[in-house]
Amino acid sequence: MTGTYLLRGGRLLGAGDPVDLLLAGGVIAQVGAALSAPADAVHVDAAGLVVLPGLVDLHTHLREPGREDAETVESGSRAAALGGFTAVHAMANTEPVADTAGVVEQVWHLGREAGYVDVHPVGAVTVGLAGTRLAELGAMAGSAARVRMFSDDGRCVDDAVLMRRALEYVKAFDGVIAQHAQEPRLTAGAQMNEGALSGVLGLRGWPAVAEEAIVARDVLLAEHVGSRLHVCHVSTAGSVEIVRAAKARGVDVTAEVTPHHLLLTEDVVAGYDPVFKVNPPLRAKSDVEALREGLADGTIDAVATDHAPHAAEDKDCEWEAAAMGMLGLETALPVVAEAMVATGLLDWAGVADRMSVRPAGIGRLAGHGRPIAEGEPANLTLVDPHASTVVDPSRSASRSRNTPYAGRTLPTAVVATFLRGVPTVLGGRLVADAR
Repeated sequence: MTGTYLLRGGRLLGAGDPVDLLLAGGVIAQVGAALSAPADAVHVDAAGLVVLPGLVDLHTHLREPGREDAETVESGSRAAALGGFTAVHAMANTEPVADTAGVVEQVWHLGREAGYVDVHPVGAVTVGLAGTRLAELGAMAGSAARVRMFSDDGRCVDDAVLMRRALEYVKAFDGVIAQHAQEPRLTAGAQMNEGALSGVLGLRGWPAVAEEAIVARDVLLAEHVGSRLHVCHVSTAGSVEIVRAAKARGVDVTAEVTPHHLLLTEDVVAGYDPVFKVNPPLRAKSDVEALREGLADGTIDAVATDHAPHAAEDKDCEWEAAAMGMLGLETALPVVAEAMVATGLLDWAGVADRMSVRPAGIGRLAGHGRPIAEGEPANLTLVDPHASTVVDPSRSASRSRNTPYAGRTLPTAVVATFLRGVPTVLGGRLVADAR
Protein backbone atom coordinates (compact mmCIF):
# COMPACT_ATOMS: atom_id res chain seq x y z
CA MET A 1 0.00 0.00 0.00
CA THR A 2 1.44 3.36 -1.02
CA GLY A 3 0.10 6.86 -1.45
CA THR A 4 -0.69 9.97 0.51
CA TYR A 5 -2.29 10.00 3.97
CA LEU A 6 -3.86 12.85 5.88
CA LEU A 7 -4.01 12.26 9.64
CA ARG A 8 -6.62 14.58 11.07
CA GLY A 9 -6.76 15.97 14.58
CA GLY A 10 -4.08 14.08 16.49
CA ARG A 11 -2.18 15.48 19.44
CA LEU A 12 1.58 15.44 19.02
CA LEU A 13 3.09 13.65 22.03
CA GLY A 14 -0.32 13.94 23.66
CA ALA A 15 -0.09 17.69 24.22
CA GLY A 16 -1.12 20.95 22.60
CA ASP A 17 -3.91 21.62 20.13
CA PRO A 18 -4.97 18.96 17.63
CA VAL A 19 -3.12 19.12 14.32
CA ASP A 20 -3.20 17.47 10.91
CA LEU A 21 -0.27 15.65 9.37
CA LEU A 22 0.08 15.08 5.64
CA LEU A 23 2.26 12.08 4.83
CA ALA A 24 3.61 11.81 1.29
CA GLY A 25 6.72 10.38 -0.32
CA GLY A 26 7.76 8.65 2.90
CA VAL A 27 8.04 11.87 4.88
CA ILE A 28 5.87 14.24 6.89
CA ALA A 29 5.04 16.73 4.15
CA GLN A 30 3.01 19.17 6.26
CA VAL A 31 1.99 19.76 9.86
CA GLY A 32 -0.77 22.21 10.67
CA ALA A 33 -4.43 22.92 11.29
CA ALA A 34 -7.15 22.13 8.75
CA LEU A 35 -4.73 21.01 6.05
CA SER A 36 -5.93 20.35 2.54
CA ALA A 37 -4.83 17.22 0.72
CA PRO A 38 -4.76 15.80 -2.80
CA ALA A 39 -8.00 14.21 -3.98
CA ASP A 40 -6.53 10.72 -3.77
CA ALA A 41 -5.28 11.11 -0.20
CA VAL A 42 -6.49 8.59 2.37
CA HIS A 43 -8.01 10.37 5.36
CA VAL A 44 -7.31 8.90 8.82
CA ASP A 45 -9.34 10.17 11.76
CA ALA A 46 -6.80 10.78 14.53
CA ALA A 47 -9.09 12.81 16.79
CA GLY A 48 -8.37 12.00 20.41
CA LEU A 49 -5.27 10.02 19.51
CA VAL A 50 -1.70 10.58 20.70
CA VAL A 51 0.82 10.83 17.87
CA LEU A 52 4.23 9.40 18.76
CA PRO A 53 7.38 8.81 16.75
CA GLY A 54 7.49 5.13 15.77
CA LEU A 55 8.70 3.00 18.67
CA VAL A 56 12.17 1.44 18.56
CA ASP A 57 13.04 -1.79 20.38
CA LEU A 58 16.66 -2.41 21.30
CA HIS A 59 16.11 -6.02 22.35
CA THR A 60 14.01 -8.45 20.30
CA HIS A 61 14.46 -12.19 19.83
CA LEU A 62 13.17 -13.18 16.39
CA ARG A 63 14.58 -16.75 16.56
CA GLU A 64 15.24 -17.00 12.82
CA PRO A 65 17.39 -18.71 11.63
CA GLY A 66 17.04 -21.96 13.54
CA ARG A 67 13.95 -21.78 15.77
CA GLU A 68 11.21 -20.90 13.33
CA ASP A 69 8.85 -23.01 15.43
CA ALA A 70 8.93 -20.24 18.04
CA GLU A 71 9.18 -17.14 15.81
CA THR A 72 10.25 -15.91 12.40
CA VAL A 73 11.44 -12.53 11.28
CA GLU A 74 8.09 -12.02 9.57
CA SER A 75 5.88 -13.10 12.49
CA GLY A 76 7.96 -11.08 14.94
CA SER A 77 7.83 -8.07 12.62
CA ARG A 78 4.04 -8.32 12.49
CA ALA A 79 3.89 -8.42 16.29
CA ALA A 80 6.21 -5.42 16.47
CA ALA A 81 4.05 -3.37 14.08
CA LEU A 82 0.94 -4.19 16.09
CA GLY A 83 2.80 -2.94 19.17
CA GLY A 84 3.56 0.40 17.52
CA PHE A 85 7.18 -0.33 16.63
CA THR A 86 8.79 0.79 13.39
CA ALA A 87 12.26 -0.61 14.14
CA VAL A 88 13.58 -3.53 16.17
CA HIS A 89 17.02 -4.90 16.96
CA ALA A 90 17.18 -8.67 16.44
CA MET A 91 19.40 -10.38 19.00
CA ALA A 92 22.20 -12.70 17.94
CA ASN A 93 21.33 -15.94 19.78
CA THR A 94 19.92 -17.68 16.73
CA GLU A 95 20.92 -21.07 15.30
CA PRO A 96 23.42 -20.50 13.76
CA VAL A 97 24.53 -17.58 15.91
CA ALA A 98 24.64 -14.19 14.19
CA ASP A 99 28.41 -13.93 14.54
CA THR A 100 29.34 -13.43 10.87
CA ALA A 101 28.49 -10.97 8.14
CA GLY A 102 26.60 -13.70 6.31
CA VAL A 103 24.14 -14.42 9.11
CA VAL A 104 23.42 -10.78 9.99
CA GLU A 105 22.83 -10.02 6.32
CA GLN A 106 20.40 -12.95 6.13
CA VAL A 107 18.39 -11.53 9.05
CA TRP A 108 18.53 -8.04 7.56
CA HIS A 109 17.25 -9.26 4.19
CA LEU A 110 14.44 -11.23 5.87
CA GLY A 111 13.39 -8.05 7.65
CA ARG A 112 13.31 -6.10 4.39
CA GLU A 113 11.24 -8.83 2.75
CA ALA A 114 8.75 -8.84 5.63
CA GLY A 115 8.41 -5.07 5.39
CA TYR A 116 6.48 -4.37 8.58
CA VAL A 117 9.35 -2.83 10.57
CA ASP A 118 13.02 -2.10 10.01
CA VAL A 119 14.94 -5.09 11.38
CA HIS A 120 18.46 -4.27 12.54
CA PRO A 121 20.52 -7.34 13.42
CA VAL A 122 22.59 -7.36 16.60
CA GLY A 123 25.92 -9.10 16.10
CA ALA A 124 27.39 -11.53 18.60
CA VAL A 125 30.37 -10.33 20.62
CA THR A 126 32.03 -13.74 20.66
CA VAL A 127 32.09 -16.66 18.25
CA GLY A 128 29.11 -18.92 18.92
CA LEU A 129 28.36 -16.92 22.10
CA ALA A 130 31.03 -19.12 23.66
CA GLY A 131 32.86 -16.26 25.36
CA THR A 132 36.32 -17.34 24.24
CA ARG A 133 37.22 -15.22 21.18
CA LEU A 134 35.81 -12.17 19.46
CA ALA A 135 33.43 -12.61 16.55
CA GLU A 136 33.82 -10.80 13.21
CA LEU A 137 32.81 -7.42 14.62
CA GLY A 138 34.37 -5.35 11.86
CA ALA A 139 32.98 -7.52 9.07
CA MET A 140 29.46 -7.30 10.53
CA ALA A 141 29.80 -3.53 10.91
CA GLY A 142 30.88 -3.23 7.27
CA SER A 143 28.19 -5.56 5.91
CA ALA A 144 24.96 -4.51 4.22
CA ALA A 145 23.30 -4.78 7.66
CA ARG A 146 25.63 -2.07 9.07
CA VAL A 147 25.63 -3.62 12.54
CA ARG A 148 26.35 -1.14 15.33
CA MET A 149 25.18 -3.09 18.38
CA PHE A 150 26.84 -6.29 19.56
CA SER A 151 25.68 -8.60 22.32
CA ASP A 152 25.97 -12.17 23.54
CA ASP A 153 22.56 -11.71 25.17
CA GLY A 154 21.40 -14.87 26.83
CA ARG A 155 24.96 -15.18 28.06
CA CYS A 156 27.31 -12.76 29.78
CA VAL A 157 30.70 -11.80 28.41
CA ASP A 158 32.18 -12.65 31.79
CA ASP A 159 35.85 -12.60 30.75
CA ALA A 160 37.06 -9.10 31.63
CA VAL A 161 39.92 -9.16 29.13
CA LEU A 162 37.62 -10.17 26.28
CA MET A 163 35.08 -7.55 27.29
CA ARG A 164 37.78 -4.88 27.29
CA ARG A 165 38.93 -5.92 23.82
CA ALA A 166 35.38 -5.80 22.49
CA LEU A 167 34.84 -2.32 23.90
CA GLU A 168 38.09 -1.15 22.31
CA TYR A 169 37.32 -2.76 18.95
CA VAL A 170 33.90 -1.18 18.39
CA LYS A 171 35.23 2.33 18.95
CA ALA A 172 36.54 2.30 15.37
CA PHE A 173 33.00 2.37 13.93
CA ASP A 174 31.01 3.95 16.79
CA GLY A 175 29.61 0.61 17.91
CA VAL A 176 28.24 -0.35 21.30
CA ILE A 177 28.56 -3.49 23.39
CA ALA A 178 25.25 -4.50 24.97
CA GLN A 179 26.01 -6.63 27.99
CA HIS A 180 23.82 -9.33 29.49
CA ALA A 181 24.93 -8.68 33.07
CA GLN A 182 24.96 -12.04 34.82
CA GLU A 183 27.94 -13.47 36.70
CA PRO A 184 27.53 -17.15 35.75
CA ARG A 185 29.22 -18.56 38.83
CA LEU A 186 26.74 -16.78 41.08
CA THR A 187 23.69 -17.94 39.12
CA ALA A 188 24.41 -21.61 38.39
CA GLY A 189 21.08 -23.41 38.66
CA ALA A 190 19.27 -20.25 39.76
CA GLN A 191 15.50 -20.24 39.21
CA MET A 192 14.12 -17.00 40.64
CA ASN A 193 15.07 -13.89 42.61
CA GLU A 194 17.03 -14.72 45.74
CA GLY A 195 15.13 -13.79 48.87
CA ALA A 196 12.67 -15.00 51.44
CA LEU A 197 10.21 -16.15 48.77
CA SER A 198 12.75 -18.32 46.96
CA GLY A 199 13.39 -20.08 50.28
CA VAL A 200 9.67 -20.65 50.86
CA LEU A 201 9.17 -21.98 47.31
CA GLY A 202 12.26 -24.15 47.39
CA LEU A 203 13.71 -22.58 44.23
CA ARG A 204 17.40 -21.74 44.00
CA GLY A 205 17.88 -17.99 44.34
CA TRP A 206 19.34 -15.60 41.77
CA PRO A 207 21.11 -12.87 43.75
CA ALA A 208 20.99 -9.22 42.73
CA VAL A 209 24.75 -9.01 43.15
CA ALA A 210 25.22 -11.37 40.21
CA GLU A 211 23.93 -8.59 37.97
CA GLU A 212 25.39 -5.67 39.85
CA ALA A 213 28.93 -7.07 39.92
CA ILE A 214 29.06 -7.24 36.12
CA VAL A 215 27.47 -3.80 35.67
CA ALA A 216 30.02 -2.29 38.06
CA ARG A 217 32.94 -4.00 36.32
CA ASP A 218 31.80 -3.04 32.85
CA VAL A 219 31.22 0.64 33.55
CA LEU A 220 34.77 0.75 34.87
CA LEU A 221 36.04 -0.95 31.71
CA ALA A 222 34.04 1.41 29.48
CA GLU A 223 35.36 4.38 31.42
CA HIS A 224 38.92 3.09 31.11
CA VAL A 225 38.86 2.60 27.34
CA GLY A 226 36.47 5.46 26.51
CA SER A 227 33.92 3.30 24.73
CA ARG A 228 30.14 2.92 24.61
CA LEU A 229 28.49 0.39 26.93
CA HIS A 230 24.82 -0.54 27.00
CA VAL A 231 23.41 -2.58 29.89
CA CYS A 232 20.61 -4.94 28.90
CA HIS A 233 17.47 -5.54 30.99
CA VAL A 234 18.51 -3.84 34.25
CA SER A 235 16.50 -5.46 37.04
CA THR A 236 17.81 -4.37 40.44
CA ALA A 237 17.90 -1.20 42.50
CA GLY A 238 21.65 -1.65 42.91
CA SER A 239 22.21 -1.70 39.16
CA VAL A 240 20.25 1.55 38.82
CA GLU A 241 22.50 3.19 41.39
CA ILE A 242 25.67 1.97 39.66
CA VAL A 243 24.51 3.35 36.31
CA ARG A 244 23.43 6.62 37.91
CA ALA A 245 26.85 7.09 39.52
CA ALA A 246 28.66 6.18 36.30
CA LYS A 247 26.68 8.72 34.31
CA ALA A 248 27.45 11.37 36.90
CA ARG A 249 31.15 10.70 36.25
CA GLY A 250 30.66 11.06 32.50
CA VAL A 251 30.92 7.37 31.57
CA ASP A 252 29.32 6.68 28.17
CA VAL A 253 26.88 4.10 29.50
CA THR A 254 23.23 3.56 28.66
CA ALA A 255 20.73 1.12 30.10
CA GLU A 256 17.38 -0.46 29.33
CA VAL A 257 14.56 -1.92 31.39
CA THR A 258 11.91 -4.36 30.20
CA PRO A 259 8.17 -3.70 30.54
CA HIS A 260 7.74 -6.80 32.70
CA HIS A 261 10.36 -5.63 35.19
CA LEU A 262 8.43 -2.35 35.48
CA LEU A 263 5.15 -4.05 36.30
CA LEU A 264 5.55 -7.56 37.71
CA THR A 265 7.19 -8.66 40.96
CA GLU A 266 8.55 -11.97 42.19
CA ASP A 267 5.26 -12.59 44.00
CA VAL A 268 3.69 -13.98 40.80
CA VAL A 269 6.18 -16.87 40.90
CA ALA A 270 4.37 -18.33 43.92
CA GLY A 271 2.04 -20.26 41.60
CA TYR A 272 4.98 -21.98 39.84
CA ASP A 273 3.58 -20.91 36.43
CA PRO A 274 6.55 -21.12 34.01
CA VAL A 275 5.20 -18.19 32.00
CA PHE A 276 6.74 -15.99 34.72
CA LYS A 277 10.19 -17.56 34.44
CA VAL A 278 12.50 -15.02 32.87
CA ASN A 279 16.15 -13.92 32.75
CA PRO A 280 16.89 -11.80 34.72
CA PRO A 281 14.20 -12.94 37.16
CA LEU A 282 11.31 -10.84 38.35
CA ARG A 283 12.48 -8.97 41.40
CA ALA A 284 11.11 -7.52 44.65
CA LYS A 285 8.69 -4.60 44.83
CA SER A 286 11.53 -2.30 45.99
CA ASP A 287 13.45 -3.11 42.82
CA VAL A 288 10.40 -2.36 40.65
CA GLU A 289 10.03 1.01 42.35
CA ALA A 290 13.72 1.81 41.80
CA LEU A 291 13.46 0.82 38.13
CA ARG A 292 10.46 3.09 37.63
CA GLU A 293 12.26 5.97 39.31
CA GLY A 294 15.38 5.32 37.23
CA LEU A 295 13.40 5.36 34.00
CA ALA A 296 11.56 8.51 35.06
CA ASP A 297 14.71 10.48 35.89
CA GLY A 298 16.61 9.29 32.81
CA THR A 299 19.13 7.08 34.55
CA ILE A 300 17.63 4.23 32.55
CA ASP A 301 17.52 5.39 28.95
CA ALA A 302 15.12 3.02 27.28
CA VAL A 303 12.34 0.51 27.56
CA ALA A 304 13.30 -2.62 25.62
CA THR A 305 10.96 -5.57 25.33
CA ASP A 306 13.34 -8.56 25.50
CA HIS A 307 10.60 -10.22 23.42
CA ALA A 308 11.45 -13.90 23.92
CA PRO A 309 9.07 -16.28 22.13
CA HIS A 310 9.18 -19.98 22.97
CA ALA A 311 7.48 -23.01 21.46
CA ALA A 312 4.77 -24.52 23.67
CA GLU A 313 6.84 -27.56 24.66
CA ASP A 314 9.56 -25.29 26.03
CA LYS A 315 7.18 -23.43 28.36
CA ASP A 316 4.32 -25.81 29.14
CA CYS A 317 6.28 -27.98 31.53
CA GLU A 318 7.52 -28.01 35.11
CA TRP A 319 9.16 -24.80 36.34
CA GLU A 320 12.74 -26.04 36.52
CA ALA A 321 12.72 -27.44 32.97
CA ALA A 322 10.97 -24.44 31.40
CA ALA A 323 12.79 -21.97 29.16
CA MET A 324 13.27 -18.41 30.37
CA GLY A 325 11.54 -15.57 28.58
CA MET A 326 8.29 -13.74 27.81
CA LEU A 327 6.58 -12.17 24.84
CA GLY A 328 6.66 -8.39 24.88
CA LEU A 329 6.28 -6.59 21.55
CA GLU A 330 2.49 -6.30 21.40
CA THR A 331 2.03 -5.37 25.07
CA ALA A 332 5.04 -3.09 25.70
CA LEU A 333 3.28 0.23 25.25
CA PRO A 334 0.19 -0.68 27.32
CA VAL A 335 2.42 -1.97 30.12
CA VAL A 336 4.46 1.24 30.12
CA ALA A 337 1.21 3.21 30.11
CA GLU A 338 0.10 1.38 33.26
CA ALA A 339 3.44 1.44 35.07
CA MET A 340 4.64 4.93 34.10
CA VAL A 341 1.91 7.11 32.55
CA ALA A 342 -1.00 6.17 34.81
CA THR A 343 1.25 6.68 37.84
CA GLY A 344 2.35 10.14 36.68
CA LEU A 345 6.00 9.17 36.37
CA LEU A 346 6.13 9.87 32.62
CA ASP A 347 3.99 11.87 30.23
CA TRP A 348 3.62 10.90 26.57
CA ALA A 349 6.63 13.00 25.61
CA GLY A 350 8.62 10.99 28.13
CA VAL A 351 7.33 7.75 26.66
CA ALA A 352 8.41 8.92 23.19
CA ASP A 353 11.85 9.74 24.56
CA ARG A 354 12.35 6.36 26.29
CA MET A 355 10.71 4.18 23.64
CA SER A 356 11.79 5.93 20.43
CA VAL A 357 14.23 8.83 20.64
CA ARG A 358 16.84 7.37 22.97
CA PRO A 359 16.68 3.79 21.66
CA ALA A 360 17.19 5.09 18.11
CA GLY A 361 20.17 7.09 19.30
CA ILE A 362 21.73 4.12 21.07
CA GLY A 363 21.29 1.95 17.96
CA ARG A 364 22.45 4.78 15.67
CA LEU A 365 19.29 4.62 13.58
CA ALA A 366 19.19 7.81 11.56
CA GLY A 367 15.61 7.51 10.32
CA HIS A 368 13.87 6.71 13.61
CA GLY A 369 13.20 8.57 16.83
CA ARG A 370 13.04 11.82 14.91
CA PRO A 371 10.93 14.90 15.72
CA ILE A 372 7.38 14.94 14.36
CA ALA A 373 8.03 17.79 11.96
CA GLU A 374 7.91 18.65 8.28
CA GLY A 375 10.54 16.88 6.22
CA GLU A 376 11.15 14.14 8.77
CA PRO A 377 10.64 10.43 7.95
CA ALA A 378 7.01 9.46 8.48
CA ASN A 379 7.66 6.73 11.06
CA LEU A 380 4.73 7.24 13.42
CA THR A 381 2.51 5.51 15.95
CA LEU A 382 -1.05 6.56 16.80
CA VAL A 383 -2.26 5.58 20.26
CA ASP A 384 -5.70 5.79 21.83
CA PRO A 385 -4.97 6.79 25.45
CA HIS A 386 -8.58 6.22 26.51
CA ALA A 387 -8.90 2.68 25.18
CA SER A 388 -7.96 -0.55 26.91
CA THR A 389 -6.46 -3.79 25.70
CA VAL A 390 -7.48 -7.24 26.93
CA VAL A 391 -4.53 -9.53 26.30
CA ASP A 392 -5.59 -12.61 24.35
CA PRO A 393 -2.65 -14.89 23.51
CA SER A 394 -4.63 -16.65 20.77
CA ARG A 395 -4.80 -13.38 18.82
CA SER A 396 -1.10 -12.63 18.97
CA ALA A 397 0.80 -12.23 15.71
CA SER A 398 3.69 -14.11 17.29
CA ARG A 399 4.08 -17.83 16.69
CA SER A 400 4.40 -18.26 20.45
CA ARG A 401 1.90 -17.71 23.26
CA ASN A 402 4.06 -17.17 26.36
CA THR A 403 2.69 -13.82 27.47
CA PRO A 404 2.57 -13.12 31.22
CA TYR A 405 -0.48 -10.88 30.75
CA ALA A 406 -3.04 -13.38 29.41
CA GLY A 407 -6.54 -12.18 30.32
CA ARG A 408 -5.25 -8.96 31.83
CA THR A 409 -6.76 -5.59 30.86
CA LEU A 410 -4.09 -3.00 30.07
CA PRO A 411 -4.62 0.70 29.31
CA THR A 412 -4.33 2.25 25.82
CA ALA A 413 -4.34 0.66 22.38
CA VAL A 414 -2.19 1.12 19.30
CA VAL A 415 -4.48 2.29 16.50
CA ALA A 416 -2.01 2.77 13.64
CA THR A 417 1.65 2.36 12.79
CA PHE A 418 3.25 4.07 9.78
CA LEU A 419 6.60 3.03 8.36
CA ARG A 420 7.95 5.72 6.02
CA GLY A 421 4.44 6.97 5.41
CA VAL A 422 2.97 3.53 4.70
CA PRO A 423 0.51 2.06 7.23
CA THR A 424 1.56 -1.33 8.53
CA VAL A 425 -1.25 -1.20 11.09
CA LEU A 426 -4.48 0.75 10.62
CA GLY A 427 -7.53 0.62 12.83
CA GLY A 428 -5.63 -1.66 15.19
CA ARG A 429 -5.23 -4.31 12.47
CA LEU A 430 -2.33 -5.33 10.29
CA VAL A 431 -2.45 -3.98 6.75
CA ALA A 432 -2.19 -7.08 4.60
CA ASP A 433 -0.59 -5.31 1.64
CA ALA A 434 1.72 -3.09 3.69
CA ARG A 435 4.66 -4.44 1.72
